Amino acid sequence: MKNKGAPDFGSAAWVEKLIREYWATSPQNRLKNGSDEKAWDEPLVGFARASHPLFRQFAKDLSPFYWTPEQAFQLAFPESPEKAEDLCIISWVLPQTATTRADQSQEKELPAERWARSRDFGERFNCALRLHISAALTTAGYPAVAPERLPEFGIQSSGRFGIASNWSERHTAHIAGLGTFGLSDGLITPRGKAVRFGSVVARIDLPGTPHAYDNHQAWCLWYAKGTCGACVQRCPVNAISEAGHDKDKCFNYIQKVTAPYAQKTFGTEATPCGLCQVRIPCEERIPG
Repeated sequence: MKNKGAPDFGSAAWVEKLIREYWATSPQNRLKNGSDEKAWDEPLVGFARASHPLFRQFAKDLSPFYWTPEQAFQLAFPESPEKAEDLCIISWVLPQTATTRADQSQEKELPAERWARSRDFGERFNCALRLHISAALTTAGYPAVAPERLPEFGIQSSGRFGIASNWSERHTAHIAGLGTFGLSDGLITPRGKAVRFGSVVARIDLPGTPHAYDNHQAWCLWYAKGTCGACVQRCPVNAISEAGHDKDKCFNYIQKVTAPYAQKTFGTEATPCGLCQVRIPCEERIPG
């Protein structure tokens, strides 16, 4: 007999419960700084149908290397190709904790220790979450894959759009109703821009999350009202301007400055920066 109040098996609520339970109980969701601090605050979850036209648009814009959901699914299940109409994408937001954001907001050129640890150990948890959810769904009869965990996942120059990956967690979250883009290219979510994202593609019939916005930049004060620009002032190498985000400047600073600094100072192995994600109106919420 079904427990009273338990989500229906195979429902959106059931999937969201899988994500939240793993976030709450996994020992990997830790900063590993000598305390029991969680790496992330409670996640947000959204859903997108693989047939959403934006997936086709992104693949066209970044042709030939960007995956549609069905292409990513087929890489994992070559014997069982599916049409877009049969697939759903489950996307989530992992917000930085208030303590991590407070530490990072005091920095001007280099990442705070908690931020560097969330980028390393927190993202390791995110990778584990991707694999856990895809495995749990597959075991339950809903074959699923985390595109970012596929061996073929990678980053290259797209020409028109500069450095890009063949699956974007931010763009997927946007389609799943979880946020809109800001001047710095970060995605502003209901929990702000100081976040990380993850997703899986599954053969499961779930409705897409309705969008609370009417365009892809609706929640950015710069684009909506011509005000703010706080993220411009937060970048130590002027990689953000009125013209947008200079990916090459950003990438070079992370590779040559912040990542080596974090490795030497904190012993972390990732690529942290994120100074433009804090001390701004959209740090932890949709700006008013």
